[in-house]
Amino acid sequence: MSGLDAPDIAAAYAAVRSDKDATNWLLISYPSAVGNQLTLTATGTGGLAELAQSLDAAEVQYGYVRVEYANDAESTRVKFVLVVWIGEGARVMRRARVSVESGDVKRVLAHHSVAVTASDVGELGEGEMVARLRRAGGADYNGGRG
Repeated sequence: MSGLDAPDIAAAYAAVRSDKDATNWLLISYPSAVGNQLTLTATGTGGLAELAQSLDAAEVQYGYVRVEYANDAESTRVKFVLVVWIGEGARVMRRARVSVESGDVKRVLAHHSVAVTASDVGELGEGEMVARLRRAGGADYNGGRG
């Protein structure tokens, strides 16, 4: 499965999903321009902003991030976002494989509320992601305010 069955990817995925672990994002990419297996490239505790800073404009990468947001004055929601990053400088053959490859990634990083395909870091703002998650989440207990 092109490296996606590696134990370190499974462990990072479990860490991001865990309420007891500070890790809240992971990044999967090719180790070099000639690599043909996806590997765990990075993890972190800085959320969507830190994940966005780790993306490479010359690569195809897959991110998975935990997003927490206020549901109302007394509660919060935890949702997960899958980011399919297609950097503007990514090689043509890497781009061509995304449609098939992203299906494999979605099977490994299965539990996510939204999947976002992006090629500009500006598309990954926290506000935009929370708005997408609210739309995907069904009931809006915040009265449409965000």
